[in-house]
Amino acid sequence: MPGIQVDGAGAAILTALFLGLINAIIRPILLILTLPLTLLTFGAFALVINGAMLALAARFVEGVHLAGFGSAVLGAVVVSLVGGVVHWLLRCR
Repeated sequence: MPGIQVDGAGAAILTALFLGLINAIIRPILLILTLPLTLLTFGAFALVINGAMLALAARFVEGVHLAGFGSAVLGAVVVSLVGGVVHWLLRCR
């Protein structure tokens, strides 16, 4: 994906682990704190929060480089879509 560079499978796996940990601990707190803004934007602000979580994970893992916050938001959209498809595929069986 343009704007996101991963220097190997190890960095990708470590980023996925950090992203899962961050999404389990920090993301729910941010979603509650920004609930009025999320409701005002009909849920679109949740994409910004997802992008911030991806940027935070990339900051802690060497070998993952983001061109900017816009790349993080687009990457978070892709991660969400892939996760949704995998969840749907596993649920259908």
